[in-house]
Amino acid sequence: MSPADPSPRLPARPPASPAAVAEAFEAAWNGADADALADLFAEDADFVTVLGVWWTRRRQIRLDHARGFRWMFPESRLEMDEVRVRDLGDVAVVHAPWTMTGPGVGGEVGEATGTVGVREAGGDGSGGGDGERTGVLLLVVRRDEAGAWEVVAAQNTDRSPEPRPRPADEDDDDLLAEVHPHPSAWLHPDDDGPAAG
Repeated sequence: MSPADPSPRLPARPPASPAAVAEAFEAAWNGADADALADLFAEDADFVTVLGVWWTRRRQIRLDHARGFRWMFPESRLEMDEVRVRDLGDVAVVHAPWTMTGPGVGGEVGEATGTVGVREAGGDGSGGGDGERTGVLLLVVRRDEAGAWEVVAAQNTDRSPEPRPRPADEDDDDLLAEVHPHPSAWLHPDDDGPAAG
């Protein structure tokens, strides 16, 4: 049951593929249906929000999405595009880039959303109103004994509206080392040998 509709829901058909999990997430979001969204998750699932808040267990995922649909995003629309699946057998990693639009979605960092990746539709930075946010939802899904897929872990990340500026004097190799440090580069600061574990 959802707060808006006190009648019992019929069980949803479980997703038959990893990509179908992302599609079902999108449909549940657009229906403001926290129950359907939470039903995509394993009982002991983890969900890290765009703010870095770590929800554990399906019940918490359900309750906090219900609050979000009621107070922050009651009329928002979520559209996922270019969903990518990395199939690892009975486990898969799903990357689902998304765009969210609607009343209250716009705003500046530090307002009610408290997130980055928020752009005003008009670009004037005035806050509130219709806006747009973009991000990527990462889902780790597993196939159960019946062949249906469920989410065991999720990480939602807002995209920053502006790319990080690159200093003009920075060398490409240095930039790659900074962004993707290799374990061989982990040296103790006082000598040239590897850091002690």
